[in-house]
Amino acid sequence: MSRVGKKPINVPEGVEVQFKDGILTVRGPKGELQRPIHRRVKVQIDDARISLSISDDSKKSRSLFGLFRTLIDNMVVGVTTGFQRTLEISGVGYRVELSGSNLVLNLGYSNPITYAIPKGVTAQLDQKNKIVLSGIDKELVGATAAKLRDLRAPEPYKGKGVKYLEERIKRKAGKTGIKT
Repeated sequence: MSRVGKKPINVPEGVEVQFKDGILTVRGPKGELQRPIHRRVKVQIDDARISLSISDDSKKSRSLFGLFRTLIDNMVVGVTTGFQRTLEISGVGYRVELSGSNLVLNLGYSNPITYAIPKGVTAQLDQKNKIVLSGIDKELVGATAAKLRDLRAPEPYKGKGVKYLEERIKRKAGKTGIKT
């Protein structure tokens, strides 16, 4: 059995949880999230707790047990506090602008890149070189941050590119020349 799956999920006040026809719906002050639950995972909703169990003891069921407990917990946290991811752009001439629901990124290519921010994610610019992505769906916020990072991943020689704020780049020494 999964140790993660055994822990019950506490539901804070102001959050409403419904499980109907295999779909779990979580409503809170920040919004609403829905997720289909695998048929091998059983969901019990009590007063202020959600507990999970599995139908059989197969390896597949045990792996789904911990996975869905974490996914449901992320839904509850998302509708109460939300999630946030910060990206930092570093490099000479690298900058970002927000125009409507699009990010316009100048990342050293010949033309600027226009990136449409998906629905459910909001972007704010802290300074000229920091993008703060926030939303209630952890998976969507993380995927959006990863796509923005992939536009120009940081390189190891000068550290130029788009990186997560907490990410550390292993730097390499450049060419040293011929020594006599």
